[in-house]
Amino acid sequence: MSWFTILITVIASLNFFMLIVMVFLEKKKPQSIGAWIALLTFLPIIGFLIYVIFGSGLSPHVRRMIKKKAISEHDIIRNIDGIQTLEEAKTDGLYKADRELLTLCYNSGSYPCPGNSAKIYNSGKEKLADLKKDIKNAKYSINIEYYIFANDKTGKEVMELLCKRAREGVDVKLIYDSIGCRKTPRRFFKRLTKAGGQVAEFFPPMFHIRALNLKVNYRNHRKIVVIDGMVAYTGGINIRDDHMGLHKRLTPWRDTAIRLEGSGAYALQNIFLDDWRYCKKDNTPPSVYLENGYFPKAQIYGDVTVQVLSSGPDSNIQKIKEVFVQLITNAKSRVYIQTPYFVPDDVFISALRIAVKSGVDVRIMVPNIPDKRSVYLVTLSYLKEMAEAGIKVYLYNGFLHSKTILVDDNKLSIGTCNTDNRSFGLNFEDTALLYSTSLNAQYAEAFAKDIKKSYEVGESYFKKKRWLTRFLQAIFRLLSAFF
Repeated sequence: MSWFTILITVIASLNFFMLIVMVFLEKKKPQSIGAWIALLTFLPIIGFLIYVIFGSGLSPHVRRMIKKKAISEHDIIRNIDGIQTLEEAKTDGLYKADRELLTLCYNSGSYPCPGNSAKIYNSGKEKLADLKKDIKNAKYSINIEYYIFANDKTGKEVMELLCKRAREGVDVKLIYDSIGCRKTPRRFFKRLTKAGGQVAEFFPPMFHIRALNLKVNYRNHRKIVVIDGMVAYTGGINIRDDHMGLHKRLTPWRDTAIRLEGSGAYALQNIFLDDWRYCKKDNTPPSVYLENGYFPKAQIYGDVTVQVLSSGPDSNIQKIKEVFVQLITNAKSRVYIQTPYFVPDDVFISALRIAVKSGVDVRIMVPNIPDKRSVYLVTLSYLKEMAEAGIKVYLYNGFLHSKTILVDDNKLSIGTCNTDNRSFGLNFEDTALLYSTSLNAQYAEAFAKDIKKSYEVGESYFKKKRWLTRFLQAIFRLLSAFF
């Protein structure tokens, strides 16, 4: 048998093996499978390596471990007040107005949390100022989880504060993502360990060598802070200078985050503890968290009801995307979307098309200054379709990092999830769905101010693009199918 025959046999065997894995173990989408098979066929060796590093799904073992360590929200619900079961929610007016949405979120693991106060931040500096105050005022516990926690001016300020509180006896736990913090030396986080805090790295690489991270395609993109179990933050703002508007090229930097005080913190606490238990292989019974003040008795701080959703590659169900689609398809008057990356799938596109054809005012805002050129080219190709469908498209004069969806006059989603396939299926994400007419009106005003700093683009804008740009858009859009 010739070497050529052996090589062809090996390649065919590998392709067949990869096909079995994609179909029966990873259950990838048909279009994704087709794209990978084409790559494996035409670039067999390189394609196989790319698949191992970027394309292979989470192993069944990892999925089992994540599910094993997760705390069932039912364990928490049965023991604390302040979070509603669906039956309890049926007695108030909110359920009558948004029955389908509340039910979908509930069946996706998100319980209605009433009685919250909420504060929206439209800049990193504003959020950082309040976050530092809350850290200084923490009495019992600080749980903090960030995709990016940099060793720069902003990161050092927060780390110094965390170390100080840990030395003073506050229980400080920190989770950082291995890929998001690849430029942050581990000795930076060891400062907290030496001060008495605890640190966990999400999906650490083999032998702690960052170049050997086989889970590079799966990131914990969450930004969660929970203080004393009752004050919580989430949104798009990381702990890094550029998120504070200190990046020369990506200026102005426009972002959004939310601070919740009340029972809504329980859900973000639960997500944090799930991630912590997986990272640290922690078997602490849920009852211990209840006894140690991680879920204190709820008080009424305001009139905002919130449902917090989480999603990740450990599940085949894209929970956040499903809720976004429900929000869009059930909208009656308006849908305003802000996202740095717009790479939706056919289901999401259909929802937007149906909404605008039904007379809903649909607007999408993305940055005019990109941070990732290849993703931005794909974003523009999809926005061309949106403009052709009658959707208003705005380019913000700066870098827009907000991940928000405003619907009608009482619903607002603020979280970590971009409007792209990576966020929907590959990243660990969270979003807070807020039911509030006042917050909705407040953010609608912020959106209107952003429009004044943007310019609307229509079909003619995209048609004027050079042939090379259109060619690259087609190539990068094709590559997006791999994931």
